[in-house]
Amino acid sequence: MNTKSLEPIEHSALAFNQTMASSSASRKRTKRAVVKQVEQHDSDDNIESGFLARWFTGNMESINEYHREFSQKAFVNPKFLRMEFLRNENLNQVVYILKFQRIECFVKLSGNIYPDLVKVFLTNMWIHDGVIYSQVKEVDMAIMDEVWLSVAGLRDTGTIVSRANVADLGGFDKVQFFKACLRNPNSSMRSYSVGGLSIIPRLLSYIVIWILTPRGFNHVVLTEEDLILMYCLVNKIK
Repeated sequence: MNTKSLEPIEHSALAFNQTMASSSASRKRTKRAVVKQVEQHDSDDNIESGFLARWFTGNMESINEYHREFSQKAFVNPKFLRMEFLRNENLNQVVYILKFQRIECFVKLSGNIYPDLVKVFLTNMWIHDGVIYSQVKEVDMAIMDEVWLSVAGLRDTGTIVSRANVADLGGFDKVQFFKACLRNPNSSMRSYSVGGLSIIPRLLSYIVIWILTPRGFNHVVLTEEDLILMYCLVNKIK
């Protein structure tokens, strides 16, 4: 609420005349501002159209899909882990877990990120026989097992884990595992919050939530899928 509208107005006639004059000037300024915004919007649209035409090599079907499916989606900025920090803090157990699971290389990947080009990649992406294909700026790309291994150190092996096959994980119990991760396992549990975790599970939860399966919301409460992945990390289930 504008508190000035609640203040008493003295010399009402003068105030009225000044209001009329200022309203006219305000309308002119507003009109000029609107025209400028429209011109800027048109200019931005032209610039974007130029970029998109080059990124998609003029393929209007892909450009329309980009606008429909990806252009307005939020981009989750990826995180990474500094291994020297873990060693300096004597957190060698986490280092060992990452090495055993062969994800040490992946979790420390860092570099420049270009969200718009990532969205173009996703728009043009298709998968055939387990290989990811796409095209960005007339550059054809194929991400196969050898690329995953050489760039991220990831292998196409291991157990596929989810809530659907949790019975195959050797005694996983969500409540019991979470309590075992707490600083005080005997404390009352109201939610699966990361706040009460001891240091090693807390770091593993960070790795799961921010790096392995990143999401753009609710990083405080662990899902069952988060706990399953943490359980596999701790119990050496590859």
